[in-house]
Amino acid sequence: MTIARLDSRALISVMGEEAKPFLHNLLTQDVETLAESELRFGALLSPPGRLLFDLFLLGQTDGVLLDVATERRDALIQRLSMYRLRAKVEVAADDRPVFAAWPEAAAGFIPDPRTPLMGGRLYGEATADAAEADYDTFRLSIGLPDPTADAPQDKTYPIEADFDLLNGIDFQKGCFVGQETTSRMKRRGTIKNRMLPLDFDGPPPAFGAEVLKGELRAGEVLSGQDGSAMALLRIDRLDGDLTVDGRPVRLRKPAWMGEDVLPSSNA
Repeated sequence: MTIARLDSRALISVMGEEAKPFLHNLLTQDVETLAESELRFGALLSPPGRLLFDLFLLGQTDGVLLDVATERRDALIQRLSMYRLRAKVEVAADDRPVFAAWPEAAAGFIPDPRTPLMGGRLYGEATADAAEADYDTFRLSIGLPDPTADAPQDKTYPIEADFDLLNGIDFQKGCFVGQETTSRMKRRGTIKNRMLPLDFDGPPPAFGAEVLKGELRAGEVLSGQDGSAMALLRIDRLDGDLTVDGRPVRLRKPAWMGEDVLPSSNA
């Protein structure tokens, strides 16, 4: 079991008698049925349906604790305060640290709602025996995107970042910000791009480097480390040899991804 403190993540408390319905009307996840100590994954989208903030939601007795990117916490507090209007809700920063344990959830940790392969999370004090970079290396080995690092704000649709496959969107709930576009993409099957891991030899290509299938553009590289990176790829151009900057790269289908997500020739 390995534990790391995630300094890239920070917390926001959303408390009050209307906290859950307030968030329920905004986020991609069902918040009204969120039980105390239950953890779910979701996002706040722009009205056109693009990713603004990825987040985890932890049920509390009198509200919800949000686990968000540290660099975006103040912006999310500001946006939630703008939406709050007259709702009986208090939105504030929470200074408790965020920890992750893997490959399984250690005692006291809550299982990661995206996939059991990612272990668990804890909000409060714990003893770390690894660095956050080790957690990122493990995440890449699982082939899981980091929306904060991989999806420039207000540029990527949540389905492109695999939120529909990682329990990040509840398609049965009512309206949320960006719901119309998100539901239409899923219903019509118009999903052309997905985040998928690539393996290669040596250091990662630059963020945004073009992935080619022959002479055809197949996507672009996102964040990565030596040996592997995430990429936003066209799912109709994944068969055959792929290259980046003239260097061969290898597509790797994650174990958590369903059998019918990619065309059969790429699965």
